[in-house]
Amino acid sequence: MKVHEYLGKRLFAEYGVPVPRGEVAETPDQAAALTADLGGRAVIKAQILAGGRGKAGGVRVVASPEQAWEFAAGLLGRPLVTAQTGPGGVVVRRVLVEEALEIDRELYLAVLVDRDRGRPLIMASATGGMEIEEVAAAFPDRIIRVWVDPAVGFQPYIGRTVAFSLGLSGEQVRTAVETVAGLYRLFTEKDCALVEVNPWVVTADGRLLAADAKVDFDDNGLFRHPEIAALRDTSEDSPLEVEAMRAGVSYVKLNGFVGCMVNGAGLAMATMDLIKLAGGEPANFLDVGGGANEERIAAAFKILISDPDVRVVLINIFGGIARGDVIARGIVAAAQSVGVNIPMVVRLVGTNAEEGHRILRESGLPITVAADMAEAATLAVKLGKEAAR
Repeated sequence: MKVHEYLGKRLFAEYGVPVPRGEVAETPDQAAALTADLGGRAVIKAQILAGGRGKAGGVRVVASPEQAWEFAAGLLGRPLVTAQTGPGGVVVRRVLVEEALEIDRELYLAVLVDRDRGRPLIMASATGGMEIEEVAAAFPDRIIRVWVDPAVGFQPYIGRTVAFSLGLSGEQVRTAVETVAGLYRLFTEKDCALVEVNPWVVTADGRLLAADAKVDFDDNGLFRHPEIAALRDTSEDSPLEVEAMRAGVSYVKLNGFVGCMVNGAGLAMATMDLIKLAGGEPANFLDVGGGANEERIAAAFKILISDPDVRVVLINIFGGIARGDVIARGIVAAAQSVGVNIPMVVRLVGTNAEEGHRILRESGLPITVAADMAEAATLAVKLGKEAAR
């Protein structure tokens, strides 16, 4: 789960991380008033859950409340297209109005999980303002990495190591230690997947501020943090993804024509690979989970066929925890309730698979039972292409 920059900065402030003065606005009048409160000069930033806002024209320094009103009016209620939004863009519903900073240096700082080492990693760079992947490719020696032993936790020397490696001195070192410590506490206490500041700026008057905030949370930990879950902005999600979230299934819309329903993320990835190998394109990623019951299967199936791009459905289930007969009954119930009229290919193996096959064959629905994954993918792609003629 991602949150907007302004919410990330509120969390930063709660954890003692210095951020620029600013507030969010939902109308041009509010943006103008906030700019006046900041002395008449401000930075206006579109608040969408995608990167590349600056390059796409979603960030601007304004020199008066009138300019703030004009720029905000051009953003609010309109889609902003960035490299990460897709061609349709994302509608801007609010803007962040912040003090305009005189920047001397731009740095980079992040806390994330190093899965290879199984511990948190604090990453920093003296080259901020760029994508960290670009920095790593062009200037690999400028990436500073410090790992934290979770059994020991964060220690002040880690913050000093980061500060000195970035060439900070004096009061900036103390601020840097407090910032790194605060971000690490936020990362661990709120079950984050990533906390990133880019750029982390040194201003002309020597202040060290988080000029941006990216905070991603581990969805698996949200049950412990209802106050964080309440910050989710579903307006930028597709309606089908929102419905899937409520049904407890993992769903991501893609651009193909083969609708996929699978139990298990690894099996889902393999299924999509086989579809592409057979010359087709998956329309989605949909994982109903290992313990899916009849109700969840039915809900997932309805989500799947609600996508108008889906011309054929491929259901690939390994019945381990989830029994084959339960899966089959869920498929049949959902297909009958919505009156499905597109072909379905089912590969069902594992516990009670034979009973599941019987239920599917006797359902009277346009279902073909495949013997293995490769056959299922090949047949689904063939049927999907035929349906487009």
